[in-house]
Amino acid sequence: MAAPSVPLVEPAIKRAVVFVDGQNLFYAAREAFGYQYPNYNILKLSQEVCQSQDWNLVQTRFYTGIPDPADDPSKSGFWTAKLAAMGRQGIVVYSRALRYRNKTVKWPDGRTHTYVHGEEKGIDVRIALDVIRMGMRNEYDVAVVFSQDQDLSEVAGEIRVIAHQQGRWIRIACVYPMSPTRTNRRGINGSQWIKIDRKTYDSCIDPRDYRPPRTP
Repeated sequence: MAAPSVPLVEPAIKRAVVFVDGQNLFYAAREAFGYQYPNYNILKLSQEVCQSQDWNLVQTRFYTGIPDPADDPSKSGFWTAKLAAMGRQGIVVYSRALRYRNKTVKWPDGRTHTYVHGEEKGIDVRIALDVIRMGMRNEYDVAVVFSQDQDLSEVAGEIRVIAHQQGRWIRIACVYPMSPTRTNRRGINGSQWIKIDRKTYDSCIDPRDYRPPRTP
């Protein structure tokens, strides 16, 4: 007969590590609030969310794809400057070059249009690996994930396995912008959902615009 499971004791002080999918957060904020470039101060936003849950923020990690300077010098320059500023704030930054491929769309009149499309590859995998690795090393009690990528639902399952193997309380939380205009209203399956409203997001906007000045 199997032994009864022992309840996991919730710690009084919960260490939180934030994992941010930069592109996922940007597109969610654009749909929710209409912003046209990644204008968030991610450290301030991480602090705001953790404070609202009474969690002790111990580290913020940021992940994004970056366009090649030859393909999009403006966006490449933006991310280079913004990531450098994050690094000076003590944020752990992970970036990868976007991969480009031809993408074809078909118009209603039957015509087709082909263009070069940059895609992120490996960002979700890197986040998943880091969440699991740091959980196994007992580096947090709460993994705070800024992403709605359902591929990460398997990570939530792995965290529960680690919790029982180690006999300790661990939680994964999913944080994302929400407004009446959002079509994707779900967080990562198996996680705690934390929705960011307009007021909270606007209080955490980075006052510095890292976009290169437009030439006349």
